[in-house]
Amino acid sequence: MITRETLKSLPSNVQAPPYDIDGIKPGIVHFGVGNFFRAHEAFYVEHILKHAPDWAIVGVGLTNSDHSKKKAEEFKKQDCLYSLTETAPSGKSTVRVMGALRDYLLAPADPEAVLKHLADPAIRIVSMTITEGGYNINETTGAFDLENAAVKADLQNPEKPSTVFGYVVEGLRRRRDAGGKAFTVMSCDNLRHNGNVARKAFLGYAKARDPELAKWIEENATFPNGMVDRITPTVSPEIAKKLNAASGLDDDLPLVAEDFHQWVLEDRFANGRPPLEKAGVQLVDDVTDWEHVKIRMLNAGHITLCFPGILLGYENVDDAIEDSDLLGNLKNYLNKDVIPTLKAPPGMTLEGYRDSVISRFSNKAMSDQTLRIASDGCSKIQVFWTETVRRAIEGKRDLSRIAFGIASYLEMLRGRDEKGGTYESSEPTYGEAEKKLAKVDDFESALKLPAFDGWRDLDTSELDQKVIALRKVIREKGVKAAIPA
Repeated sequence: MITRETLKSLPSNVQAPPYDIDGIKPGIVHFGVGNFFRAHEAFYVEHILKHAPDWAIVGVGLTNSDHSKKKAEEFKKQDCLYSLTETAPSGKSTVRVMGALRDYLLAPADPEAVLKHLADPAIRIVSMTITEGGYNINETTGAFDLENAAVKADLQNPEKPSTVFGYVVEGLRRRRDAGGKAFTVMSCDNLRHNGNVARKAFLGYAKARDPELAKWIEENATFPNGMVDRITPTVSPEIAKKLNAASGLDDDLPLVAEDFHQWVLEDRFANGRPPLEKAGVQLVDDVTDWEHVKIRMLNAGHITLCFPGILLGYENVDDAIEDSDLLGNLKNYLNKDVIPTLKAPPGMTLEGYRDSVISRFSNKAMSDQTLRIASDGCSKIQVFWTETVRRAIEGKRDLSRIAFGIASYLEMLRGRDEKGGTYESSEPTYGEAEKKLAKVDDFESALKLPAFDGWRDLDTSELDQKVIALRKVIREKGVKAAIPA
């Protein structure tokens, strides 16, 4: 493991934090300390702490699983330090020890410790990476789901919460009652207008708890939208061993990420903010155009590549994109279906962004897993594909590549690739009924899955028939026979 003592004698190729670890103080509480957060928000904060030492981060884990307990123990043992290896497509790497995370709390073990931080005036931002599907929005009504069992339990006992909604709103309640300022609620999840989604979720909970409190939050807290981008793969024990061998460290929590990183963030903060622009964050009035480009090209491109890639037996993204047929389909999707219906933000060309996406997918150092990219496909399809699908249907454009993507997704859900291998696809938003529907043998029934709700109000008859036809081709002749010309 690595600790404060390790910082005194780091290998020559490893960069130390450029500030005094003992001289920084927390200004941010973050829920959901996963790999992406550690390589993205924490990375940006790391780069400004020398100039703004009162913006360090306290991490919070919400679940009490064995995995969560182990992670909490590892963070504590390592003084919340970890190494980040950044690797370019060329193979060139840099390694640094990250110190921005100054504490890690497992909420079920000590709920009051979390609430004390949330009520502390020194905390001015509460951020989160709780996944695209973690905001408890009812997909049918579009409203915060008050029927969720954990939410119901929090509303019955609001001063002892268990959900992120309960914690944040109780923290804000304590600040209001103490005459303090609200904090900024900052979603860092990969959602279009993630701040608006967070606002709907937290205010939805607050209104059910106490309308007057909800009104105070609405008037005093802010929920900026942000576009986040960095590929950060899962670190298996084998990858961790390789990272440590290359760095010379003995890190229990090593992390690898591509050298590319981007954060475009609306400059709407309720109670001050760190000088994130010094770390390269683009602070803007409206994040919409950047969001659309990233979601419709990079994120949509990822699943467009990985759904059929899994069926062909590719485990890693860089292997899938080396397949000329899959690469050709991805380029056609971006060139013919996305770029013609997309607006570039100032200073960006869509063709240049397309090329960077393909280069990033080709980065062998990432060894990013196709199954990781495809996980929670239901939520990702709704977020990443919907606008392109709607534009194609409404504009009577060619639907063949979209239909191929949907057909590949549905066939992927069956859990068997063309080589006879089996795998488990993760769909956390599907209940038993949806999981059963996904396995039905006919080619039509699975089109009722909620993954496709984003365009169900349109006339989808042509698209549905193309999907059915391509599923038959995939089943009878294989994936490559179904790839549109």
